[in-house]
Amino acid sequence: MTRRLLIYRLGSLGDMVVALPALHLAARAFPHAERRMLTNFPVNAKAPAAAEVLQGSGLVHGYMRYTVGTRSLRELLSLWWSVTRWRPEALVYLAAARGVKVARRDELFFRLCGVRRLIGVPMTEGMQRNFYGAATGGKDRAMGNGNLEPEAGRLARCIGELAAAADIADPGRLRDPGSWDLHLSTEEKQGVAELLEAGEWRGERIAVSVGTKVQAKDWGRDNWKELLGRMAKEFPQRGLLLIGAAEESEASRFAAQGWSENGGGPVLDLCGRLTPRQSAAAIAQARLFVGHDSGPMHLAAAVGTLVVAIFSARNIPRQWFPFGQQHRVIYHRVECWGCGLETCIEKEKKCLMSITVDEVMAEVRAALVQPSVR
Repeated sequence: MTRRLLIYRLGSLGDMVVALPALHLAARAFPHAERRMLTNFPVNAKAPAAAEVLQGSGLVHGYMRYTVGTRSLRELLSLWWSVTRWRPEALVYLAAARGVKVARRDELFFRLCGVRRLIGVPMTEGMQRNFYGAATGGKDRAMGNGNLEPEAGRLARCIGELAAAADIADPGRLRDPGSWDLHLSTEEKQGVAELLEAGEWRGERIAVSVGTKVQAKDWGRDNWKELLGRMAKEFPQRGLLLIGAAEESEASRFAAQGWSENGGGPVLDLCGRLTPRQSAAAIAQARLFVGHDSGPMHLAAAVGTLVVAIFSARNIPRQWFPFGQQHRVIYHRVECWGCGLETCIEKEKKCLMSITVDEVMAEVRAALVQPSVR
């Protein structure tokens, strides 16, 4: 019986939410093991640490952290010693695909730490890719065969050996709401409910997150202001919840002026006031979530709130879409799709800025007349 399991996962809010089905799979496969996560220190003030997302979920019991990209021999030796001293008997590898060469380097490191069983290290191109099925051909051909795969699916597929025989076709049980459960506590839910009730608003709420850590994903606050103004006119008597980091409060309040100036209901700015888990509880109280490709968007999908998401084409389609067929994603595929850029200067965010307020409004309208699935 495995007593100590190390889980390797880097990233912040969205990365941890997308990994939930794989984390649930690891918990099912190693129910009696102490599960610790090797992860990174936050790389951005807006980026919460893994523990802020997963603490209390029961999926992870402890954390080891290091600086991503470090070349400090001292820090690397300290990391090696921390892992070696804990003596994990197995490793579940849930890092993003960074090439076979990096996977081999990581495998060597964990072997040197004394880990005997390595699960999910992506040592083949098939394990690295989010689309598969075509042995040859470029990305257009791969797209044409209908096998585009979400990142949550790739992670679960890579550790599919942990799935029971009955679940091998869908190792992460991606369609099962339980696989996305953050196990929010009663205290977390009640605290947020009391905060929302203090606003004396009992009607339907819409949650909006206009923030993003990445310039290439930012639709622009003028677009957001116009969108919220039109939403307020067409769908009055709703409350507006502003979700995000403290640094996003100013941009959120600017956008919310459109809401307030056009007859919208009360606005509650929650930016910086909630933990990620509390944000999930607040979003769960909303009829609709509207936002960028972002961590709050993934939280919304995880708690079952209907999502309208505005995507750049920096990633391939579906890779980071909110999981679930009911959501509405706006993605313009341009000639440079899949560029992976965090800052887009040359093309001036053509993929994203070609998305019009009319187009987003049409999806919001369709979403709000769609029956709730909860």
